[in-house]
Amino acid sequence: MTPLHIPTPLLEHRALSAALDKRVLLKMENSQPSGSFKLRGIGLLCQRAVAAGADHLVCPSGGNAGFAAAVAGVALGVRTTILVPQTTSAAVRQKIADIGATVIVHGAVWDETNLEAQRLAGAPGAVYVPPFDHPDIWEGNASMIDEAVAQSRAMDAEFDVVVCSVGGGGLMSGVLQGLHRHGLAKVPLIAVETEGAASLRASMRAGALVSLPAITSLATTLGAKRVAAEAYAWTGRHSVLSVVVSDAQAVAAARRFADDMRVLVEPACGAALAAGYERVDELARFRRPLFIVCGGIGVDLAALAA
Repeated sequence: MTPLHIPTPLLEHRALSAALDKRVLLKMENSQPSGSFKLRGIGLLCQRAVAAGADHLVCPSGGNAGFAAAVAGVALGVRTTILVPQTTSAAVRQKIADIGATVIVHGAVWDETNLEAQRLAGAPGAVYVPPFDHPDIWEGNASMIDEAVAQSRAMDAEFDVVVCSVGGGGLMSGVLQGLHRHGLAKVPLIAVETEGAASLRASMRAGALVSLPAITSLATTLGAKRVAAEAYAWTGRHSVLSVVVSDAQAVAAARRFADDMRVLVEPACGAALAAGYERVDELARFRRPLFIVCGGIGVDLAALAA
């Protein structure tokens, strides 16, 4: 089964490397055909579902997961319906529709959107495509670590920590799965969330899975009230360092990254980058951090400026 995702570059962020006196590595997942890392896991899930007989993909998403599912649907030649909450911008809805997917706006919040998606996925031939909470998604996302391990060794720059943004936990779960299958269980993960969307931090502090009362961060693609159970479970079997940054810091990082690397990413991706630009204490002891540049389609110059 040929993957729907593509291998992505591993680059060095030379300006940030010099500023931090480290060798800062960037896994450029923004260059995926879906504009974000999401195609790795969602693509694998969709491929397996279609191989098992599904002919209709149904995905509830605030944007990036839906876009990835739409890309997968076109590649696999099946009907795709993406359900989005009212908070998803008209621009993102249009980007998904332009691929050829049916876009349905349902619910004021994602939880309502998700219930409707599950109802539609009950039809014959349809399959529910969750945005982050599925073993196929974690397995697919782990492939970026397969690549990063080989690439960093070829550069003689094996990373000693991974930094990634956390929303629902699908990226985090895949990264950790990838580290463990390469014998890198001792490489810590810095898990970055924004204030108002820090469901992992809340669960780690509570010592149990908890749900946030509401999402107040503008990094809407990190807006999961409750992180996946698998992501929380990983905090008990791997060194996970929780970092929370402000919306302003996430946006500032995205803008600085655009200047430094000539690449636009969402504030949700800027959250992870902010750990470097803001010189968070958790990063201090590491020499070769690997930042997952997760990307995102919900960004343009006007949005970052606003």
